[in-house]
Amino acid sequence: MSGRPPLSRPTLRRLYQGVVLLSVLAVAPLTWAWLSSSGHTAVADSSPGWMNGVPQAPTALVLGAAAPGGRPSPMLARRLDVSAELYRAGKVKALLLSGDNGRSGYDEPTAMRDYLLARGVPREALVLDYAGFDTWDSCVRARNVFGATTVTVVTQVFHLPRAVTLCRTAGLEAFGVGDDSATRWGALTYGYAVREFGASAKGFLDSVVFHSSPIFPGPRETTLDTALRAASQSGPTPHPGRG
Repeated sequence: MSGRPPLSRPTLRRLYQGVVLLSVLAVAPLTWAWLSSSGHTAVADSSPGWMNGVPQAPTALVLGAAAPGGRPSPMLARRLDVSAELYRAGKVKALLLSGDNGRSGYDEPTAMRDYLLARGVPREALVLDYAGFDTWDSCVRARNVFGATTVTVVTQVFHLPRAVTLCRTAGLEAFGVGDDSATRWGALTYGYAVREFGASAKGFLDSVVFHSSPIFPGPRETTLDTALRAASQSGPTPHPGRG
């Protein structure tokens, strides 16, 4: 019985080297994100003292996620819950809600605002960015459009290294707080974790290689300045006894 001749050893060696190279290229952006964010993150879990290691910052940058039917998904709701905790504890003075409003009938920032208003966060502390179409755009717009310099980024744990790294690359002094409750969602969590390989590669290209501009790069807005000025005039945020 005839068949294909076996591959030569040099050919097999080249194939192996190619596989190794592709593996390294796939992992490198994720490693870059983990190393760059090291020491600048905290996990919002059920322990009473988790907030102790979170530094104070003027602004929490709350990154958007799915909001079907105008309601935050469970993932987005947890980000908002964490950001409300940070606000009530006096860790931040204003919340910059950055999400997707790129098509008719879909509006993440408004859904985020309404959720927080229903939970007692004052309207004057909420600033909406309707053009946070991805993490890099949200970070760049926070710096260039809203004038933020120091932020606490709020997202899920699996997204945290990339989010913090991209914000720091965008010129922000960024610390990140990640919700860890997504582990209860099983396959969904693993799917998002796998997605981080490709998303980290895109983030590296956008931020380091191409220095990409956001889809909507401006103009400069003063809504965050107004929110922070109002917070400074009204005095410190009441602490609920949790530091």
